[in-house]
Amino acid sequence: MSGTSQTPNESPPWKVLYNILRERRSRRFGLGMEMRTGPMAYKSRHQGLPLSEKEEALLTFAACGITGPALGDLVYDKGEGGTIMAGLAGRTIPSGDAIQTSSLIVMNPEACYYIKKPGDFKADIVSELATLAAQEKYLELYQRTRVKIRDGRSNPPLEPFFNINCNRWSLYDPSATYFLPIEDFTLLYINALLEIFNEHNGIYVRDERAAYRPAGIKKFAKSRGGHLVDDPKKEHTITIQQLETMVTEFVTSEAGMIIQNLGLMTQALGLGGFPHWAAHYYSWFKVLGFKMKEMNSTKYLGMGWFHSIMAKLLNKDQPVPLVTGLDDKDGTSLIKPFCPPNYPSMKEAVYAVVELKWGKKGIFNKGAATGAWKNHSKISNSAPNVSEKAVESTIAYCTYLYDRYKRFPVYQPPLRTLLGFQVNHVDTEFYDHFYKPDALSDLQRNHFRDWHGKE
Repeated sequence: MSGTSQTPNESPPWKVLYNILRERRSRRFGLGMEMRTGPMAYKSRHQGLPLSEKEEALLTFAACGITGPALGDLVYDKGEGGTIMAGLAGRTIPSGDAIQTSSLIVMNPEACYYIKKPGDFKADIVSELATLAAQEKYLELYQRTRVKIRDGRSNPPLEPFFNINCNRWSLYDPSATYFLPIEDFTLLYINALLEIFNEHNGIYVRDERAAYRPAGIKKFAKSRGGHLVDDPKKEHTITIQQLETMVTEFVTSEAGMIIQNLGLMTQALGLGGFPHWAAHYYSWFKVLGFKMKEMNSTKYLGMGWFHSIMAKLLNKDQPVPLVTGLDDKDGTSLIKPFCPPNYPSMKEAVYAVVELKWGKKGIFNKGAATGAWKNHSKISNSAPNVSEKAVESTIAYCTYLYDRYKRFPVYQPPLRTLLGFQVNHVDTEFYDHFYKPDALSDLQRNHFRDWHGKE
């Protein structure tokens, strides 16, 4: 038995997914494209064809569509960590603490769009959007969740190191649609600090770039009567870099799942596409109109006083662009990292995260909209409030980082791009010319018949 219910002659869902996984490939060559040099030099004899809105809608839903409430099946007692949850909505990708750290930008030949996350909507609207998903009204869902941020499409230069050479021939196909995840490190970072700095974890953080001195939390050390375990033998000590590496990897894995879902839906639709390097620290943000500020490179790199003086004397202390957020055309914030200049100080940023969870509209407030639980108030009332010591320690640590390094986090910008995904219509003739027949699946060969009513 398959363990699934399906109509006669219909493949069970696991087999459909199995074949999509088996046949998924990066297929770069689309209609209208040309590979000018090399042993596979080839020019398409067809015009490029942009994706339809329906195709874009399905790809966007696969990437990060709103699907319904997160279950939050954790233990909500003191010391059990259940209140690390910071959201109650789910998407097509898992997200640590239901924070939804990754946003999505969709760029087609006509416009660039920001795709709203669950936190951008009121709870009742999130429920409506999840219902649209359940009813397979993916086109309406796409239209209701996107915000145009600019007309036309923008992209960084193709030259290194805005790009890498292997992608130069295929990137920025004028007929393609681009999907670009935007990673926000700040909310998950602060949320994690509120947990690791409480009395049940007591993690102690040292600054490896300042002779391993305590990172602003010395007064909270147990050796001074506090609650953070500073005895190195207890293995509760960590460096800023180690901590931020874990945050970075956690956030990046979520963006990676967006890329994976795009690859799977691209195959399911019979389209072509591939993930590509998009890790330049500021170029995508600049061309898309994100808010930026500048920092001297000595501050950006966290140089000590000696190297800072030498860089200035040698005229090497050059300005470095730093992204700070994204507004729509009316000035309404779309992506707002939890750090200055979006907040007056890191103290206010930490309190904003606390309010998000335990405030009047927080998820652990009995007046908040319910999630998947049948009795929301029973669970939220039993969930312990945030520890005052954890809040104070988090504020002290975050303030230390910002005062010393003038940014938060200190090893990454608050927002980052890493990978993008380009999708277009496959030129089957290119693959038939150079490859064995199994380079394309039936989904690619039948795409125009199935989706556009023509061969």
